[in-house]
Amino acid sequence: MIPKVDRVLEWEAVRALLANHPRELVLKAVRLVLDRLRSGARAGGLSDAAFGEAAVCAEVARELRLLIQPSLKRVINGSGIVIHTNLGRSILPEAAREALNTIAFSYSNLEFNLDDGVRGSRYSHVEALLCELTGAEAAIVVNNNAAAVLLTLSAMAAGREAVVSRGELVEIGGSFRIPEVMKLSGVTLKEVGTTNRTHAKDYLGAVNENTAVFLKVHCSNFAVLGFTKEVTAEEMVELGRQADVPVLADMGSGNLVDLSNRLPCPEPTVQDFVRAGVDVITFSGDKLLGGPQAGIIVGKKPFIEAMKKHQLLRALRMDKLTLASLEATLALYRDEMVALKEVPTLRMLTATLPELTARAKKIAGRLRHRTPDAVNFKLSEGFSQAGGGTLPLLNLPTMLIEVAVEGLTPNDIEARLRGMEIPVIGRINKNAFLLDPRTLQDADLDDLAAALSALAS
Repeated sequence: MIPKVDRVLEWEAVRALLANHPRELVLKAVRLVLDRLRSGARAGGLSDAAFGEAAVCAEVARELRLLIQPSLKRVINGSGIVIHTNLGRSILPEAAREALNTIAFSYSNLEFNLDDGVRGSRYSHVEALLCELTGAEAAIVVNNNAAAVLLTLSAMAAGREAVVSRGELVEIGGSFRIPEVMKLSGVTLKEVGTTNRTHAKDYLGAVNENTAVFLKVHCSNFAVLGFTKEVTAEEMVELGRQADVPVLADMGSGNLVDLSNRLPCPEPTVQDFVRAGVDVITFSGDKLLGGPQAGIIVGKKPFIEAMKKHQLLRALRMDKLTLASLEATLALYRDEMVALKEVPTLRMLTATLPELTARAKKIAGRLRHRTPDAVNFKLSEGFSQAGGGTLPLLNLPTMLIEVAVEGLTPNDIEARLRGMEIPVIGRINKNAFLLDPRTLQDADLDDLAAALSALAS
């Protein structure tokens, strides 16, 4: 009963697909559908109608739609995790959209000095802005923070030793670890102290003629509590002066705004480290900063200038689209209040419980009005998280929207929403499917209503 490939290609509905799509792609869709029919026939349970022209053509059309869909697609984040690494981390501000539209679809002065008419440097487009915002003498950017650490260590300490606390040898996600990154840079790792306590004397005791840098790694994705001791950035700088050793700090998440009066979990700023006198500081562009994926390096000019001449820089350089969106994001930080309002990551992190309660009620009301009666909504208090390896102890109070659909379990709801054309990502807790208004965007609501309506039907 399974039709042959040539016969399916002659059917009118499939010929219509051939008129608008590459033959090889339609052929692939046909074969995938026939393979499924063959497997279904072996397993039993298929009706005769499944082998008919109408059913097969419908399946071929569906399979073709799946084949031509982009793999990378927009999703609706209702998880409440603001900097969700698996969902692309930070959402860019609207200012970055304008910059990308301008630069992506036209030529630009990426490496052209318009004043002199000669070749310029792509890094100049954000260096002055980074120095203005952080107070650093110089700056350079690469494609992510692991690359920033790799370049910095390669330029400052290759063939020599870097002294670092055992308690700061972090894994940064995806099984990538600071010790391995250091080894790739040609640096010998010299661990001091213990997991929970490291003292100033530990660093000084490790200094020898081969010591190149003191490295401080900010523990942005975990916390050690209890009987602990760490050497502060200010203390590290003083130790560096005593030993005549430069200090490198990997800040990880990279914060440019003092959030101490808005969040209950303290987080140092890049400016704090610059004022402390740290020689070189590295941090991410797509975490707390709320921009594109980038590794940002700021610090004393002699060290940064050496990195600009390092051969590794070519392999780690940023493209014009990332530079454009990073410049647009950084420009918002010239006014702290503007940044808190316009940078989505900051706006979501600092949203208060009263604001989120009002938003949850508004969203639930709008969804009730636009979805079938089989879909029910209930509000309950809960917590959001920063995510992205930042602020690990921070639980942000929020008002959650519990979604129930008649005839479906919470696991059914989660799986089916995840499989929608525009996937919806929520979370399950205490046998309830939940959406967090903290990470739902205004532009998501129409598509969210459509997804829930499709789910109910």
